Amino acid sequence: MQFVQLNGVTLHYQVIGGPAQRPVIVFINSLGTDFRIWRDVLVRLAGDYPLLTYDKRGHGLSDVGQTPYSIDDHVDDLIGLLEHLDVRQAVICGLSVGGLIAQGLYARRPDLVRALILCDTAHKIGTFEMWASRINAINESGLEGIVDGVMERWFTPSFREPDNPAFPGYRNMMLRQPVAGYTGTCAAIRDADFTVAATKISVPTLCVVGDQDGATPPDLVLSLAKLIPSARYEVIKDAGHIPCVEQPEALNAVIEAFLSPLVSGDQPHG
Repeated sequence: MQFVQLNGVTLHYQVIGGPAQRPVIVFINSLGTDFRIWRDVLVRLAGDYPLLTYDKRGHGLSDVGQTPYSIDDHVDDLIGLLEHLDVRQAVICGLSVGGLIAQGLYARRPDLVRALILCDTAHKIGTFEMWASRINAINESGLEGIVDGVMERWFTPSFREPDNPAFPGYRNMMLRQPVAGYTGTCAAIRDADFTVAATKISVPTLCVVGDQDGATPPDLVLSLAKLIPSARYEVIKDAGHIPCVEQPEALNAVIEAFLSPLVSGDQPHG
């Protein structure tokens, strides 16, 4: 396992090597998950691209640090990690709050970004009142009090069938995240608004969403795509909020089709 201390916290990350002439693809996980959600996408891209994923602060094996957070706290961590690893001109792929972090990175440090993949996210997610209510509910009843409602937004009914052993595993993943890290990131999402910043994105951008996403529905993700000049918009069939878990092969195909023109002069690994 790989760890680094940045901005007063220890971050857990993973580097998978790939062709030096190809851009690094950076994967940022969603609220209440760790970087294992990307596994089935990573294994399909391994060897063709250098890959980087990490547990954002308050999640997985990374430190919680001081809470609540702002999106800038998460962006600072990503900037620090990229600089620590000497990564420049990366493809940044962020899911949900990870997509907000990706937009924040571009707004602050466009020199670090070659392209954006904004997955099941938006320029603004939810309302102040919604996030305040969720934080209060967690403070009263813990993550157990909200987990089943979250699972309905994350996953399609077919994925939530009792005979699918993966479903309780992902439910456990959420329940085992640090409560302070979860609510701290809720506050960061609550206060983040990239409505104006999105109109200034000038790198190639893919906006992609599961057709049954109950957290950031297709219409919301489409509204983000319409703000970003020349953004590409794709819908993944039979997927909820986390298509990298439910439909990794389909998501991988969309990502590779998006990246192909960017790297058409580059040669993939043998």
